[in-house]
Amino acid sequence: MPLIVESMSGVRSSALCWLLPAGSAYDPSEQEGMSTMWSELLLRGAGSRSSREHADAADRLGASRATELGTYTMRIGSTVLGERFLDTLPLIVDMVRRPLMEEDAVEPCRDLALQALDSLKDDPQERAMLVTRQRHHAAPFNRSGLGTEAGLNSLSHKDLVSGWEKLARPGRSIFACAGAVNAEAVERALNDLLTDWSGTTEEPKASTTATRGYAHEEDESNQVQIILAHDAPPETSSDCVLERLAVSVLSGGMSGRLFSEVREKRGLCYSVSAGYRADRDYGVVTAYVGTTPERAQESLDVLVAELQRLNTSAGAVTPEEFKRAKVGMKSGLVFSGESTGSRAVSLAADQRKLGRPRSLDELAREIDAVTLDQLNAYVTKRAMGRATIQTLGPRELVVPAGVSI
Repeated sequence: MPLIVESMSGVRSSALCWLLPAGSAYDPSEQEGMSTMWSELLLRGAGSRSSREHADAADRLGASRATELGTYTMRIGSTVLGERFLDTLPLIVDMVRRPLMEEDAVEPCRDLALQALDSLKDDPQERAMLVTRQRHHAAPFNRSGLGTEAGLNSLSHKDLVSGWEKLARPGRSIFACAGAVNAEAVERALNDLLTDWSGTTEEPKASTTATRGYAHEEDESNQVQIILAHDAPPETSSDCVLERLAVSVLSGGMSGRLFSEVREKRGLCYSVSAGYRADRDYGVVTAYVGTTPERAQESLDVLVAELQRLNTSAGAVTPEEFKRAKVGMKSGLVFSGESTGSRAVSLAADQRKLGRPRSLDELAREIDAVTLDQLNAYVTKRAMGRATIQTLGPRELVVPAGVSI
């Protein structure tokens, strides 16, 4: 298991991020939600400590504990004063290697998972986002992380215990920490705690072809949710920083093009944004508009027009937009660098996606190295490819011309 340590001067806190190959893509197809259940069960006792005893032990150290489920990984995180970091490690290691997963904890965890799934009825934006993800990516990489009702109800205590033992292995796991930590001391402690830990897991592979295209979900409300997703460079591409700058031009707050053109000038919507997410093997840009039924079609038309205009000479990035995008990205980088938790997560994510961690200086240099001419040359060759459009509201919309679905 790779160990990445970044000592940060001037801070007293320390944070860890432990990625394990137990994300939603690893769930058996007929048991979607297994990883969802794990994310709760891991916090309910480990080693010789009950759920309450484990929480109390962490509280005495002032250590936070958290789990977060992703597509490829289960993330376990903790933040604590640097002087107590090594004392916290045995508690975290127990969560991974010796979780209690008691039988009487299964039903409460299942109930919580089913409630989270049911709550989507009251969140149309999130529901539309998850359906878009499901249609834009191939299975099993298109899962929401919430599981399915059938999958959650099918899981037994034995399934959960044996499934975790199968996946919680050092192969494909990554441990990163940042802050007031000593690399050699952390290495020694982990080697002692993990001395007999071994094995690896096989990474899941795509089992279907992505659906994509246009789809509509009828919802009799006075709001319409519009989502458009299209492919973008993966994290491993040299174009990744260019794509981030391009999307910052589109959606860089109130000065972004989408906010100005769709909301401010025309008053078509109450919310509009775009975001870029890059993983190791793929990237995706997701644009969102929340509007009313009367303005939905025009909102979609203008959204698409702005996404397309960026890729033409007429829509070239201006010097002012370029400067704002760079300042915004650098500011975000500086703020993340002040958080030990953010740094630990970034180091682990880089290791998984790129096979190596990146320093803040390296990330800043990548942004500084981009010129306006380079960005405009990139956006003119940029293309959506086969897009996914999802609408949720009272009526279907017409896909604008020029969009490949």
